Amino acid sequence: MQRLKTSADVTGAGCGPVFDSVVVLGPTACGKTSLAVHIARLFSGEIISADSRQVYKNLDIGTGKDLAEYGGIPYHLIDIISLPEEYNVFRFRKDFYSVLPEIQRRGKLPVLAGGTGLYLDSVIRNYDFTEVPENPELRLSLEKLDDKLLFERLSGLKTARGEKVHPDDTVDRERLIRAIEIAECSSARADTTGPSVRFNPFVLGIRFPREEIRTRIKTRLDSRLNDGMVEEVEALHKSGISWERLDRLGLEYRHVSRYLQGLVGFAEFRDVLFTEICRFAKRQETWFRRMERCGVEIRWIERGDKTAAEETLVNAGFLPE
Repeated sequence: MQRLKTSADVTGAGCGPVFDSVVVLGPTACGKTSLAVHIARLFSGEIISADSRQVYKNLDIGTGKDLAEYGGIPYHLIDIISLPEEYNVFRFRKDFYSVLPEIQRRGKLPVLAGGTGLYLDSVIRNYDFTEVPENPELRLSLEKLDDKLLFERLSGLKTARGEKVHPDDTVDRERLIRAIEIAECSSARADTTGPSVRFNPFVLGIRFPREEIRTRIKTRLDSRLNDGMVEEVEALHKSGISWERLDRLGLEYRHVSRYLQGLVGFAEFRDVLFTEICRFAKRQETWFRRMERCGVEIRWIERGDKTAAEETLVNAGFLPE
């Protein structure tokens, strides 16, 4: 594997931490896949996706899988389950810690890339999770609360690390209730998946000025609509996936579903979806800033410049193939 040199190799004195992987993160439409592929090709790597919707088969245009962009670079955790099955951060952690050592054994560089902040944070900072059974009595009481009260209740709870929970406001009621159920369980067994697997990543973040991100989002949305995103959602519904399940997928699938049901016209649908994606990008940026406040060092690459990213990695000690 093209690993980082130790600080002794670089400076001739001492021995600093040796990074064994790269993370590429950033808001939607910033070019994470393109940069991750460039890094994987340059440093003999394989890509692990940290995208909460690209795990699903047949969610292609709406999630922007762009599989052709990988150009032969091996990728993981894409197209691994089918709707209407549910995927969550617990499953992501287990799948991630299963794939990671396989890549390492092949002598390749793991490149974790995506924009789902919870998934990224859960492995970068190695969350202490608990796995608990469903609590019907608690669920019944929570069902009586509106979304605002559910968010307030979850925000007031703490994780096993003693940190406040910061819910992602794109999640649906079912996931909110499940999160509260987990956080409130006091007798659950700790989930120790992962600590025995080495993961010490060098984290790169892609950053654009806000207006440029908005322009990129608009261009990408128009492209996806022209490429058949509406038809993709229509086909999913005809295959048996309920409107309710599509709504829970959020953003593109939620708003296309509402358009197909005749709840809004096309122009309104497109404008609302554009606004919601922009808001989502802003929330992603907020999550990444919170990661930094919690001690994650992110080396920001302006506009995803590949040359700057390459130089950053080489200066840090990564050796190109």
